[in-house]
Amino acid sequence: MTFEPIAQPSLVDRVVERIRAVIDQGHFQAGDRLPTEFELAEKLQVSRSVLREAVSRLETLGVLEVRRGRGMFVGSRGALASCVNLVKSAMTISPKDLRQFAELRRGIEIQAARLVAQRATPAQVAELTELCDAMDRDGADYLESVQADCQFHRKLVDFTGNELMKNVMEVVHEFLFAGMVQTTPRPRNLTRSRQYHQAILDAIKAKDPAAAEQAMTVHMDSVDRAVREIEAKQKQN
Repeated sequence: MTFEPIAQPSLVDRVVERIRAVIDQGHFQAGDRLPTEFELAEKLQVSRSVLREAVSRLETLGVLEVRRGRGMFVGSRGALASCVNLVKSAMTISPKDLRQFAELRRGIEIQAARLVAQRATPAQVAELTELCDAMDRDGADYLESVQADCQFHRKLVDFTGNELMKNVMEVVHEFLFAGMVQTTPRPRNLTRSRQYHQAILDAIKAKDPAAAEQAMTVHMDSVDRAVREIEAKQKQN
């Protein structure tokens, strides 16, 4: 028997815990605005990149809400509970609904990947990178991973700059999350997830629209396979 070293929490983990603790202790209420990114990084004595990753993780949990041009706000207390309820209700989505939604995602997200490879700013690439890391972090909670995955795809559409595409995804974002719960294995296959999402991210970083389109097509093909497996299981029952 060998003794393994005890894993130390990362700096990002500690920032997440510190922010949540301050909120849980009642220093900020739902809807309150937090200090600016610069001020918060100074108070916590961490880099802004570490803070951004922590904030991104808290945003996927519904603890914080980042409003572009306005700052960071404490999210609704019911946000996380709503996500849990979505997980419970996800299994009620019919295979037919999943099939139709997979077709909708394919139409939007393949084009989104191509556009983002052409248009993404360095800051947007950094945000996608943080979400890609968060969804496939070893030891991450399943629900947190799926939320980060959902956020990655929503941000991808946001970063196209196409308001109509953004509005469509905003309308169906709850269905997106619930659908992911159905098609994402539990426990999450981190190796496969990294393979799909990293290929998309690498193409965006390289500003290669064709490669981004191909990588997203491969990913959407995997979603189609998952839907077919669900359909096949239902026919057997």
